[in-house]
Amino acid sequence: MKLSSTQLYLRLLGYVKPYWRIFALSILGMAITAATEPLLPALLKPMLDGAFIQKDNAVIKFAPLIILAIFFVRGIASFMGTYAIAWVGNKIVMDLREEMFHKLLTLPTPFYDDHATGNLISKLTFDVAQVTAAATSVVTVVVRDSIIIVGLLGWLFYLDWKLTLLSLVMVPVIAFILRIINARLRNASRDSQQAMGDITQVIEESIAAHKVVKLFGGQHYERTRFSDQVNWVRRYNMKQAMAASSNVPIVQMIAAVALAAIVYLATLQSDGDATTVGGFLSFIAAMLMLTAPIKRLTGVSEHLQRGLAASESVFDLLDTPGEVNAGERDIGRANGGIAFEHVSLSYERDNRLALRDICLKIAAGQTVALVGASGSGKSTLANLVPRFYLPDVGRITLDAQNIAELSLSSLRANIALVSQEVVLFNTTVAANIAYGQMREVPEAEIIAAAQAAHAMEFILEMPQGLQTLVGERGVKLSGGQRQRIAIARAILKNAPILILDEATSALDSESERHVQAALETLMQGRTSLVIAHRLSTIEKADRIVVLQKGEIVETGTHAELLAKNGVYAQLHHIQFGGAGNLQEAQ
Repeated sequence: MKLSSTQLYLRLLGYVKPYWRIFALSILGMAITAATEPLLPALLKPMLDGAFIQKDNAVIKFAPLIILAIFFVRGIASFMGTYAIAWVGNKIVMDLREEMFHKLLTLPTPFYDDHATGNLISKLTFDVAQVTAAATSVVTVVVRDSIIIVGLLGWLFYLDWKLTLLSLVMVPVIAFILRIINARLRNASRDSQQAMGDITQVIEESIAAHKVVKLFGGQHYERTRFSDQVNWVRRYNMKQAMAASSNVPIVQMIAAVALAAIVYLATLQSDGDATTVGGFLSFIAAMLMLTAPIKRLTGVSEHLQRGLAASESVFDLLDTPGEVNAGERDIGRANGGIAFEHVSLSYERDNRLALRDICLKIAAGQTVALVGASGSGKSTLANLVPRFYLPDVGRITLDAQNIAELSLSSLRANIALVSQEVVLFNTTVAANIAYGQMREVPEAEIIAAAQAAHAMEFILEMPQGLQTLVGERGVKLSGGQRQRIAIARAILKNAPILILDEATSALDSESERHVQAALETLMQGRTSLVIAHRLSTIEKADRIVVLQKGEIVETGTHAELLAKNGVYAQLHHIQFGGAGNLQEAQ
């Protein structure tokens, strides 16, 4: 449901509530600052009439002191209001970023399948920063300048209520203009934020794939793509600038017409001795001082609309449903028996059936290999176990308990994953091995896990050993080294269920030998679900399950499946008969 501007703003102000004391202090500071504004034209009348016409010594003596006192109070209050509102604004941005990041950590896997990384990063970096203006800066201007306008109008009414009423004729005209301009500002701001997300996406992809870009000569293509996106941002920003820059001159022109008419009428009154020189100059000064706050109030709509457009983007992410975690049961440490009971799954994007009526039982401690063509459903089937995806039909059990009734934390505490695309963080080797452990892990345990993963031999050769930084995504390590650190992480977790997703498919023979030895250590006594293209790596599996177009077509041991001379035998013949690799066989 799309929120109205009022609902968006009220929700945004809800983030101010925890800091209402500081916010109130800022409002007080702004109110005091604003209250001193009308005092300046109000002083003109007694000061001019008393000092220059009546020659009053008291006025001559105290007028400068009063002016100094006003600006002293005004300076203190202005600092207090500005600093306090900036503090609140930055706290709101921090809170929103933390809440958004927490939401990202809980969003389901299909969400990430459908959303570009760059756009999500842009929401946390660019969009949320725009919210500050709507939540704080706008409040500053509205509170301060509204008080100033009320004070100045009060003084003007006191001096001449007829002329003041005449000046208010411009209010409905200004309101109508603002309504038109605000709509254009909101649309342009919304488009600009989307374009910024696209820019972030291009940057993120170009940096991550810089080797591919260089090797395949993609620099021109990437420059063109980036230039196009930058130009879109420029165009949307110019639309905002057009609306914002036309706003103030139009309003000022309307105010100038009203001011000119009032000056003319006031001049006529002065000819008839209806007002004094001090009163006339005080009235004109107050009228002129009205233009600045009116200008700021009309200009604030640019920041407000940009902030509201950003709020839509931020709240859209925050309102996205997180992972389904309705299960409340804690299974503790599982034995590892897994069963798929008539499980089917279709992807929402195209309603294509990824898995069809899967029935499979895996005994605790058993190693089951999943083989088949790319797109046959191997990884999808494995991803159902930790509930990265939810089946449309059927159920999956762990030790005869429906995993949908288990809490996500309890279920996933029993599962370790080693995949082809190893995820390492830009921190030390030790921190990567101990990643996610909810305790202080002794170095001895980290070393033991690394030794079991055949990783200590290269870790000891590093400059700082376990404390060596691995770089972004482990860029300072080879593929085999990254795999062995991932295996060490899984060994340290000591989960009863292990998912190996093509863990050796991208390695050379020497690295594969080390990694395979580490995997054999890791798989001992665990329920292992192994996805592999290289059939040589799964010949020792207790059972091999062959999938084709989301269905199980064969099951058995390596020898049994070869004897059947079916799909598996054909794949095996292609791999070892020199006809190419498994993917070419498809």
